Amino acid sequence: MRRGLLFAAVGATGVLQYFTSPTSLHRLYILQRLYYVAIALGSLDMGWRGGLSVALLSGAAFAIGTPSIWTVSRVDMFDQCLEICVFCLVGVLTGILTDRQRKQQHALRNATDELRQAHQDLRENFESMKRAERLHALGQLSAGLAHEIRTPLASIEGAAAIVQRVSHSEERCHELLDIIQKESRRLNRLLTSFLDFAKPRRPDLKRVEIDDLFNSVMALVQHAGNNRRLELTKDTPPGLPMLECDPEQLKQVLLNLVMNAIQAMPQGGTIVLAARQNGDTVSLDVHDQGCGISEDNLDRVFDPFFTTKETGSGLGLSVADQIVRQHGGKLIIARSSPEGATVRISLPLKPSHT
Repeated sequence: MRRGLLFAAVGATGVLQYFTSPTSLHRLYILQRLYYVAIALGSLDMGWRGGLSVALLSGAAFAIGTPSIWTVSRVDMFDQCLEICVFCLVGVLTGILTDRQRKQQHALRNATDELRQAHQDLRENFESMKRAERLHALGQLSAGLAHEIRTPLASIEGAAAIVQRVSHSEERCHELLDIIQKESRRLNRLLTSFLDFAKPRRPDLKRVEIDDLFNSVMALVQHAGNNRRLELTKDTPPGLPMLECDPEQLKQVLLNLVMNAIQAMPQGGTIVLAARQNGDTVSLDVHDQGCGISEDNLDRVFDPFFTTKETGSGLGLSVADQIVRQHGGKLIIARSSPEGATVRISLPLKPSHT
């Protein structure tokens, strides 16, 4: 349809040229330039072959147009042939450029389709990996929880069986009942930690002074160092901005880190709570002088139920890591050596509300 209209337009231009008076040079000049419009449209629509076809048709219409134009405008046969050659050259060059552009667009569409398909495949693979990771984590959690529950349950069962089977003195019964009570409290702490890990509470954000936060934590753990030659200090430079956080949750994290540091220094030592501002973030560091964390365990310290202690659920750092993440921050091991370790809480001054 479009090609037919294009050829008809060239023919109409030739007819108008034929019937135009030789003295109307401006009209003849305009009609002559209309051929270039038709040639360009043909090249854009049909490529170089279509452009050449329209150019040859335009040349024929131009040549057999008004014969007197050559006398009035003093253009000889050589100029006429040269004009027709220019028609063909414009048609071919415009068509070649059009064909090249179409090939590039086709290649771009193919590349876009391939990228879209690759992105879709990547998303599907990522979702599959996430599902597999969740199942793996669930298996680890289940195995760890079962292992942690089995030990106190065995103690409770054994103590209850002894009390039921044999008559004992009142002192012995109290001892066995203490075992039952102790292991029951241990189970309760374990389940509380597991629930904190599985379904953490959303932070109740408030603006707090970092120095006040450190003072609260130091007051809570001060009694733990009385018999261990423990020194607990803080390093907070003046001018620190207020931190927007859940103070109770952050106290829980810092308390967990400090208690870990105390347990890493059975002979006593110094623990330093330090704070530094780094642009829009604040780093809260807990330095100790313990034996550090072995290189083999650095990648596992935040895994649920992983612990190197004889007692403990292995959920403390996992819960702490989740709390810090809910605040938009990161919990990392900034330094670990035989001379001590540094655990860093990196928090934004204004966490994003999700």
